[in-house]
Amino acid sequence: MPTPSPATTRLSALRKHLKAQKLDGVFVPRTDAFMGEYVPTSDERLRWITGFTGSAGFALIGLTQGALVVDGRYTLQAPKETKGSNIKILSLDAAELSQFLGGFRKGSTLGFDPWVTSVAVARRLTKAVEAAGHKLVATAGNMVDAVWADRPAPPANPVVVHPLRLAGQAVDEKLALLAKVLRDKNCGAVVLTDAHSVAWAFNIRGSDIGHTPLALLRAIIFKDGTAQVFVEKSRCPAGGLGKGVKLVDPQQLTASLSGLAKKHWPVMLEAAQCPEAIRAILAKAKIAIVEDVDPCSFPRARKNAAEQAGSRKAHARDGVAVANFLAWLDGAAADGSLTEVAAQVKLHDFRKATGKLKDLSFGTISAAGANAALPHYHSVGKTGARLKRDHIYLIDSGGQYEDGTTDITRTLIIGSPSAEMKRHNTLVLKGMIAVSMARFPVGTVGVQIDALARAALWRDGFDFDHGTGHGVGSYLSVHEGPARISKAGHVALEPGMILSNEPGYYKPGRYGIRIENLLLVTPPAKIKGGERAMLGFETLSFAPIDKRLIDEVLLTKAEIHWLDEYHAEVLRKIGSGVLPETKPWLELACAPLKHGTLGEKGT
Repeated sequence: MPTPSPATTRLSALRKHLKAQKLDGVFVPRTDAFMGEYVPTSDERLRWITGFTGSAGFALIGLTQGALVVDGRYTLQAPKETKGSNIKILSLDAAELSQFLGGFRKGSTLGFDPWVTSVAVARRLTKAVEAAGHKLVATAGNMVDAVWADRPAPPANPVVVHPLRLAGQAVDEKLALLAKVLRDKNCGAVVLTDAHSVAWAFNIRGSDIGHTPLALLRAIIFKDGTAQVFVEKSRCPAGGLGKGVKLVDPQQLTASLSGLAKKHWPVMLEAAQCPEAIRAILAKAKIAIVEDVDPCSFPRARKNAAEQAGSRKAHARDGVAVANFLAWLDGAAADGSLTEVAAQVKLHDFRKATGKLKDLSFGTISAAGANAALPHYHSVGKTGARLKRDHIYLIDSGGQYEDGTTDITRTLIIGSPSAEMKRHNTLVLKGMIAVSMARFPVGTVGVQIDALARAALWRDGFDFDHGTGHGVGSYLSVHEGPARISKAGHVALEPGMILSNEPGYYKPGRYGIRIENLLLVTPPAKIKGGERAMLGFETLSFAPIDKRLIDEVLLTKAEIHWLDEYHAEVLRKIGSGVLPETKPWLELACAPLKHGTLGEKGT
């Protein structure tokens, strides 16, 4: 008899526990109690119970059936990783979840952990479950944790002060700003449940999770500018976190929330970010609640002068590492023996060689050939696929430096491209250039800019299914709200915001193309002969774009001029910092388009 898979054994244990708790099923989200993109190993409950390793999704595990709900990024990955567990894969389509819920006996009781489920998600689940004739209940404790015998201990790493020279604004100044927002909204306090907001407000960083320098903490800020941060004192610097900031043991969170005096009413929280458990504690104590956007979101996104200067330095440093890698790759990949994993390790080595790298800003996407057609592909096995001749190679990567967060994608040809490859790559490049060159009035939202990235593709009958750009933090998350450039981007772009610009094209089974730089939104400025001041973008990322994949006939004179000017700027910004053996390659890679392109080996 074959040995049961770990997922099958774990699901059996969970179902036995559910039955003992008189539950017919339980929701298991990917999120932890801080609702972040990355979670510590101790909170990888979805992965542990199903085998699914993706960064988004949730499962509904019943006594005899189970489903995993994922978005379009994981429709191929999820079935492979859950094979043998008899878990049905569903899309985010509400109808599919409704149909699956219909398979439970009428009047079933389904549980959820209110500490790892946001207020907004809890409401959507309640609506879906009740519509199917069932009942949703908050569980006392996490059902997966109850059967996870060897669960790792939650992280509790030291809290690190982010220097004022890099933060650009002192803690007391930030608290005064937030306090004014509370007074303007007639609120007595706000519960900060987003660890990114706590990091920004109190100028702290940490290492509780990978890729994002966070300490997983919560805080309460009051309208008088004082604050409580829920953290063990042993984790903090000897001097504390600033004047008017009280350190409170996390075990006292419930008591502190329940004990908020009427003078602190109403209390603000963000429904999309706040755990349902915190809302329930406040409601039980009859404390008035105002649901609003986290008051740190917009000031955190609007990078100040120090943060902008730091980002420029980080990107120049990162550009040197990327250029050294691209030059190395041009020779190392020529014989077709290089693998995806070996390539991404080499890029990591070049970043570490800067002496400033703290971490990667996300898991590197190193994708050769058909793998590049999967926008969120990650290499499988110890080596991944080989970079074959006459195939496309895509590498999407970034670094965390104390002065900034980077994210850059380059698409390269190993050998010689087909005419079709050049055409598709050039259409993507046209969209990327269009966004880079954009000038737009105050109040312009991301969806309006998004169309510029797609226009050239649309004209030829193509499109891509991800957003054009996401916000990026300042030595924080590589994916930061509230602004984004996408079909769902309805937040106005403001000076100081940093966003990615990454249109793409994906031909299933063949290749994928994406070209990405980070952009800084610049202040309104008058255009000669114009009537209104316009916002624009400053490019932050500096590394050559592969000219061998460009069909010059498809570019306008303005686009060629932009590309030549960009490459000249790349050479100015990073030329003096690259390795001696990289310099000749870089000079050719950055030469004006009309002066030719690199040969197959960069010669």
